[in-house]
Parts: sequence; C-alpha cells; structure tokens
Amino acid sequence: MSKVCEICGKHPVAGRSISHSFRTVNRKFRPNIQRVTVVMDGHKRKMNVCTRCLKKGNIARS
Repeated sequence: MSKVCEICGKHPVAGRSISHSFRTVNRKFRPNIQRVTVVMDGHKRKMNVCTRCLKKGNIARS
C-alpha cells in the first residue's frame, strides 16, 4: 500500500531517534494513511488519504 496521501501529498520522512545518552538511530516518520472510499465528481473511488485530510473534511467520504 502506498504511504503517500493522494490529497495533500504527505509522505514518509527520515529522521533520527536520540536517546538520553545521545545515541542516534535512523528512523522514519510515517503518516497515518487510510484507504477510504470517497465521492469525486459523482463517482465512488478508493483513495489513500491521511487522517489529517479526513479530519479537515477536504474530501467527501461515502
């Protein structure tokens, strides 16, 4: 499943976890992507959408 939001384009980004002793470990910050059925131009379609776009109401969920 794609980890990119089809509405806003949000995608995974790289970063580091830093412990108390300042040891660093590479990691990824992944967006919360959900596969939902939406109505676009009068047609139902499944899309990968982040939860922020769902909460904001950027799309009409069916």
